[in-house]
Amino acid sequence: MTTRHLLADDDLSAAEQREVLDRALALKAAPFSDRCLEGPRTVSILFDKPTLRTQVSFVGAVTALGGYPMVVDGRLAGVGARESVADVARILGPQSAAVVWRTFEQAKLEEMARYAGVPVVNALTDEYHPCQILADLLTVREALGDTAGRTIAYVGDGANNMAHSYLLGCALAGMHVRVGTPRSHLPDAGVVARAETIAAAQGGSVLVTDDPVSAVHGADVVATDTWVSMGQEGEADERKGAGGPFERFRVDDTLMGHAAAGAVFLHCLPAYRGHEVEASVIDGPRSLVWQEAENRLHAQKALLSWLVEQSTGPATDPEEQR
Repeated sequence: MTTRHLLADDDLSAAEQREVLDRALALKAAPFSDRCLEGPRTVSILFDKPTLRTQVSFVGAVTALGGYPMVVDGRLAGVGARESVADVARILGPQSAAVVWRTFEQAKLEEMARYAGVPVVNALTDEYHPCQILADLLTVREALGDTAGRTIAYVGDGANNMAHSYLLGCALAGMHVRVGTPRSHLPDAGVVARAETIAAAQGGSVLVTDDPVSAVHGADVVATDTWVSMGQEGEADERKGAGGPFERFRVDDTLMGHAAAGAVFLHCLPAYRGHEVEASVIDGPRSLVWQEAENRLHAQKALLSWLVEQSTGPATDPEEQR
């Protein structure tokens, strides 16, 4: 059996990423033209972390594809605590066309993929958020055309999952990726190295800098994220306080003034106006955040359709292969 997953952005090749985005554009234009989950076939959707856009968009995507979205409270189920991840995977896999999981540790998601026997989708972990990047790239394509050769600047916490996924996913899209972040919050060196290798093959580039102006200068897209990711609430005062590490990286009109004349603004949400972004930017004419949020639906619909199409044959327990 060939089973494809999306656990990190570079689980797709550049060509495959383009194929998914092309499918997303087609499905956005004709929302019910793909009924690959007709039956309905079940997609198990697990949440260990708070969710709004992820739940709404995946439930909508599965339903539009003709399937049944079975939402599971991962904390109530005790995945990895009450029962091992491997055992849960063996339960969900035979009853599901795919498994979508929003959780903490990347290693647990990878374990789910080893044992489920069906496509597993990363709906956010502490390390990556690949579904958000697909939606962002779809938004950029709609607004600016082809992504190849475009420059995207992400400013803020460079050590979080969004920074890692921007590096990998946008490098795959042939973009010049810049991360503006304090030296105290640099992205994982291994992720940067992977992004540099991808960028070299796709005609893009990677820059990590502690100068927000250098990061944004001439950029076609400016993106940011909350300064306090889930699980970091205890650091909120330090991260958000006056004189904190990210204060220079707030996206305001002055910083946006260094971007290209037609630059657009993205934010994966939730947003905290007055901290990582000013209201004049996120609520202004350059902001595409609401289009970006809607595009989670279309990108994830295309991703599920593509993964199910690519994954064929009977499921096999990995223990049986030994």
